[in-house]
Amino acid sequence: MRTSFRTPRIPLLLTFFVCVAYQPSSYGMSPEETKVARLQTDAQRGAIGAELELAAHYVTGTGVPRDASLAAHWYEQAARSGDADAQNQIGHFYQVGFGVPIDIARARNWYQLAAASGSASGRLNLGVLYLLGLGVPKDANLARQLFEEAVGKGNGTAAAYLGAMYYFGSAGPPDRATAEKWFERGVKLHDPIAGYNLGSLFSVTPDHPHDFRKAASLLRDSALAGYVPSMHSLGILLVNHPELEGATHEGLSFVETAAEAGEWRSSVFLGILARDGREGAVDRKSALLHFEIAVLQGGEEVEHLLRHDIDKLSTDLAADERASISSAAHVWYEQHHFARKFIVQDPNVAKYFPLPSYTEIIKEAFTPRGASSQQSR
Repeated sequence: MRTSFRTPRIPLLLTFFVCVAYQPSSYGMSPEETKVARLQTDAQRGAIGAELELAAHYVTGTGVPRDASLAAHWYEQAARSGDADAQNQIGHFYQVGFGVPIDIARARNWYQLAAASGSASGRLNLGVLYLLGLGVPKDANLARQLFEEAVGKGNGTAAAYLGAMYYFGSAGPPDRATAEKWFERGVKLHDPIAGYNLGSLFSVTPDHPHDFRKAASLLRDSALAGYVPSMHSLGILLVNHPELEGATHEGLSFVETAAEAGEWRSSVFLGILARDGREGAVDRKSALLHFEIAVLQGGEEVEHLLRHDIDKLSTDLAADERASISSAAHVWYEQHHFARKFIVQDPNVAKYFPLPSYTEIIKEAFTPRGASSQQSR
């Protein structure tokens, strides 16, 4: 297993000496740690830019331990100072319970403030509340209006939502042609979710013409933007079509990265590759390890899916071998349990983050009952 290449409560009471402001020493600190110390000093003084950047560091764990509570604290500080994007971000934190308790009323209030300040993302997330009926009356037409306003302000993710609404008929009869146009609009706005949706149409959707080369291009752009589901789908596409790879084992690399980000389907696929010897010799122990990790990532549903394989792979193993693999799976999972849908490399560039539950909202809103993904196999 490789360590993921990319991808936050401490007391707020500070001790001051009379007439002397404490300045953290940079002796023995790395450049990144020195930068974070400076950001902490500036954020304590109320510098909005420092508050935002420090919050981003706590989300990604760059230069500091990952800490959701501190990330939420600094985003809320910036939001209270009137920063519209921070208002949207802390609203999302309250919606999904990231670093703060779930509080839909607070989420709505922050989204409304963000939208009133001109934030396209505020309109997007307010639209999500109306789409799902979270803390507000369910109103798909109002959601669609808010999404369209967000697209008009350059938000590509809102275009992805609109595409999904038309695809699944959330506000009228399904309209696949219009859905695809919205996905294309999102791609033009460089949205990785829209890229994933459009790439999926060209690669795995049964009733849509397939163009694997175009799908690989769309999914690669989305994956390189940090979108984990695209890493998973692209990896599988490239493993099955190695002629589309840009580098040796590119597909396998994307699948491994997605697995390390918490994508259980990728762990299942890695187990299948090892079980069947598709990327080298058959390795039953490695296959079992990947399947055990997938169960830890996905829970009861995945355990039921993999039970036959796990039992079969365990048949010829001694009790101590089986226990050793199970222990290794738990150790690996503890090191990679922070599930993500986005992997963000540079908190100085990307100060606002869609979090795991963000894309789960899409699934909840648009996945038909009884539908299930078959991409893992």
